[in-house]
Amino acid sequence: MADPTTRSGFAAVIGAPNAGKSTLVNQMVGTKVSIVTHKVQTTRFPVRGVAMHDDSQIVFVDTPGIFAPRRRLDRAMVRAAWTGAEEADAIIHVVDAAAQTRIGTPDETGADHRSGDDVARVIDGLKEAGRTAFLALNKIDAMKREPLLELAQTLNDTRVYSQIFMLSATKGDGVGDLLKAVSETMPEGPYLYPPDQAADLPQSLLAAEITREKLFLRLHAELPYATAVETASWEEKRDGSVRIEQTIFVERESQRAIVLGKQGRAIREIGQRAREELEEILGRRVHLFLHVKVKENWSEQRSLYTPLGLEFDV
Repeated sequence: MADPTTRSGFAAVIGAPNAGKSTLVNQMVGTKVSIVTHKVQTTRFPVRGVAMHDDSQIVFVDTPGIFAPRRRLDRAMVRAAWTGAEEADAIIHVVDAAAQTRIGTPDETGADHRSGDDVARVIDGLKEAGRTAFLALNKIDAMKREPLLELAQTLNDTRVYSQIFMLSATKGDGVGDLLKAVSETMPEGPYLYPPDQAADLPQSLLAAEITREKLFLRLHAELPYATAVETASWEEKRDGSVRIEQTIFVERESQRAIVLGKQGRAIREIGQRAREELEEILGRRVHLFLHVKVKENWSEQRSLYTPLGLEFDV
């Protein structure tokens, strides 16, 4: 019989692209479980991070951004985000507060406008599903109090939020209060994972994500969105090290040249940074080999969706 003093459940973290969902999940879990870049729609599939608070275990589901989908991959990502919300015991809606308060002012950018549309899209989705959420107003650093309070009131008037939190996911300010509130909503029951486990992600998939992050960070201004990384082989060596081979997929030969860089400098730097972080995460030596392959319309290949848990026929 389950110990009635323990609680465990799932909390879906949803929101517009680049609202800070992955950064927030990493903060609440206390370690890196999701990659973070400045590129929109970095998160492509739900990533689970496990956090403990008092006697509660919360499995945070970092979901892809919710936006107006145009391509098959976009549709699969948005579907995954809403599926995560539908199945969760609690929902956290992360909103870029700074972007929202710029809307309608001379400082508004195209990205701000799109973010506002996406916030409205999430609110409509919550209403349609009959769900309420915790509202996390993120990126409040250096924001003035009055516009922030006005934004909180405007969003509160939608009546889809049970509580509102103002925080900075990057600095960790206000994150503890949100974590406590979410933990109290978890249903009674046994823990779903060992208390010391922080993530539920196969190592081969984690390794591919780390390389994709370094790829975006190194080439974000030049690299197109249509790029993927797949771990082709994972070989355990006798000395305790691991040999990893990965394939970076691009859609055109010109993109392959960008990833390789002049005299191969870009791919070497990407590989070095990915290897260093993997060694830190895995706690052992890593031999990482990267290959760049041109695969036209890779995002239309069913085989690349299944390992990520994404629906192809959306």
